[in-house]
This record gives sequence, structure tokens and C-alpha cells, in this order.
Amino acid sequence: MKHLLFALTALLALWLNGSFAADATDDWQLEKVVEISRHGVRPPTPGQRKEIEAATQRAWPRWSTADGELTGHGYSAVVNKGRAEGDRYRQLGLFPAGCPDAQAVYVRASPLQRTRATAQALMDGAFPGCGVKIHHVDGDVDPLFQTEKLAMAQLDPQRELAAVTRAAGDLAGLQRRLQPAVQLLKASVCRPAADCPFFNRPWQLKQTRSGNVYVQGLSAMASMAETLRLAWNENLPLSEVAFGQITRSAQISAMLPLITANYDLSNDVPYIARRRGSMLLNAVVENLRQGVDANDPTLPDTRWLLLVAHDTNIAMLRTLIGFSWQLPGYARGNIPPGGSLVFERWRERRSGKRFIRLYFQAQDLDAIRRLQPVDAQHPLLHQPWLQKNCRIASVGVLCPYESTLSRMRSHIDIQAQQPINYPFP
Repeated sequence: MKHLLFALTALLALWLNGSFAADATDDWQLEKVVEISRHGVRPPTPGQRKEIEAATQRAWPRWSTADGELTGHGYSAVVNKGRAEGDRYRQLGLFPAGCPDAQAVYVRASPLQRTRATAQALMDGAFPGCGVKIHHVDGDVDPLFQTEKLAMAQLDPQRELAAVTRAAGDLAGLQRRLQPAVQLLKASVCRPAADCPFFNRPWQLKQTRSGNVYVQGLSAMASMAETLRLAWNENLPLSEVAFGQITRSAQISAMLPLITANYDLSNDVPYIARRRGSMLLNAVVENLRQGVDANDPTLPDTRWLLLVAHDTNIAMLRTLIGFSWQLPGYARGNIPPGGSLVFERWRERRSGKRFIRLYFQAQDLDAIRRLQPVDAQHPLLHQPWLQKNCRIASVGVLCPYESTLSRMRSHIDIQAQQPINYPFP
């Protein structure tokens, strides 16, 4: 294990500064990328604002954009990430210089403003001035991303309650273990000298009339922690980040375990993830197969398939494939704004064998706040997916093509599927 960690550390350094690119183009060929990105920085959604203001009994700051919409700052941060990705893919030979042709890149965004604008920012960074088309469905329900609104992916209320109950275990014990984060959050958002009784109530599993299960107490605290993180990322004046009670990103980091705990008891529950994440995972697998052992005319024949969605979508995918990460400055499994889950298909030139490279990447808390360009001195944070049958190559951790996709496919619920239409220009 020590040797593996040493090798991975060395490879990560090579990946971050791009020095393996010449070796990669000589010995390895990057054939295809399927990337699922979270949207960039936004204010709380209308539902979150209602939830957190009711819990704290005070109004939270209004931002420069409407609740839930990508901000100008969030757009600029994502442009920085997109520029770094475009430069890397050109360096690796996936794209030539200049604008990509219509078959080189296909971008599909969830229909909400924050995801469509994020997709535009990524393309403006990767291919400035090229006018890469951003695809999205009409209306507000895309079967790839909003499966909770589709009949074929509905949850059985009793099974959902049983699954979340099993995952929760000793809920009182979890609440005790998270008290450092709870107390820091309470001190940051409650009025001075206020009792703020919400923070002292026992957490309880609750089920809505529609059957949705949530943890009363934890859910709202996770929304608060996420809102404070986004406010920090947005570079709001300190007086508007936790009402002036937070001055360092380390304080934000200390609250993020509340988000992790909330996901452990929602989108990361296997039953929920399988019902609602199978459409997206199936799309990933089928697009990685395209051009190798599949030739589906309904799929885009593209070298970079970029799907811009939500942290909930990424959380369900990572649960299905068994991928847990922890980036510096973040809690386990945290999905920062603009963070992305990346699937790369590589071909070894000598043997002709193909491999899958899978990793999660994001910018750190302060880099997003400062709008720090991504470069060799300020790289994206990155963690690879490690499996026992994978190998370490100069381009990173590579996993066998057939067995990796077969394993992913085994976690797909074939009953929670419907045809996906990819609009073409």
C-alpha cells in the first residue's frame, strides 16, 4: 500500500503539471471523455431559503442574482476550469488547435438556468469564441437528471423508509458525533444571545405525504452549510457570509461533514441511487462503448460528452460505482460547485487494449473565492478511482475496459430506464 500511495503521488504530480503529455501521446491515446459536472456558484434555491430562514428565524442575505441561478462570479470560476480542461485535452491530442468541429464535443445541460449557464461557461473557457452549442430539453424535466419526476423511477415509500432507517442506524449517536460542526454552525447563523432552539432538537426521520424520507434537523443544517460554502465561494463581503461570523475557509470546511451526513441518508442510499441514478449511469456506459463495441446512431459520436447537472446526480453515480473521495479542505464525498466526475477512455498504442480512467476533480474553496486561474501552481484538486484490478500507467490509474464497464452495468436498474433523445444541430 505504501508503494502504491507513493506511485500515485508521483503520478498525480505529473498529471497536474502536464509533464506526462509527451509520453501519453507516444504510448497512449486518449479516445473519449464523458464528464458529469456540477453547476457553479449560486445563491440558495427558493426552497433552501425558506428552510434555513425558518430554522434560524432571520432573513439571510440576498445575492446579485435570483435564488438558485448561476452568478457572474460563479460563471468566471467555471470559465477558469473549462480553460484548463480545454488546454489539457489539446495537449493530449484529443482536439487540434482552434475550434472543434460539430462531432468533437457534445454538451447537454440540465434545463435549469444555473446548469445551462455553467455549460456555457465551461465551453467559453475551453473553446473561447467558438460558439459550441449547449443542448437542453424543453421544459423543466430531463430524464437524465430529473428522474425523481418520472414514473419509472419512483420509489416505494416503505422500501425507501426502510433503506434510510438502516443507513441512519443510531441517529442520536450521529447527532452527538457531529456536535462540533453543529455548534460552529449555530454560532455562525443564530442571532447573538438567541436561544435558537432548532439546533437543540433531536434529529428524526420524517416522511412527506409523497413518501420522500428526510432527516428533520440535519436536512436544514446541511442546507445552511451549503449556503455558507457558496457564499464564501462567491466572495461575498464577510459581513454577508454567516452574518460576519466566518472569516476563514477552514471554518467552512469544519461544517461540511453535515452535508456528507445528509447525503449518506439520501442520495447516497443504494436503493435511492439505483432507482434514480441508473438512467445517467447507463448513459455514461453506453457513450463510453460508442465506437468500440457499440455503434448506436441515436448517441452523439463525440470525443468529449459533457453533461452539466447537479450534485445530487453525481452523488447517485458515485454510490452506484462505489467511488468515495476526499479532497483537501473538503469533507468526505463533498461535491464543490463546478466539480466533476470524469470518465476517460484510453487506448494503449502498442497492444491496442483499452482502459477506463475515472477521477473526481474540483477547485479548492479559496481558489473559487479568488477566481484563481488553474495552472501548474494552482492545479485542480483530483482523486482517482482505485480498484484492485487497475494498473498504474504514466497517464494515471487505468482500469480494464470490459470488466470496468461490465461492473458498472451490473449496478444499473433496467426497470428504471427509458429512451434518451440527443438533439443534434
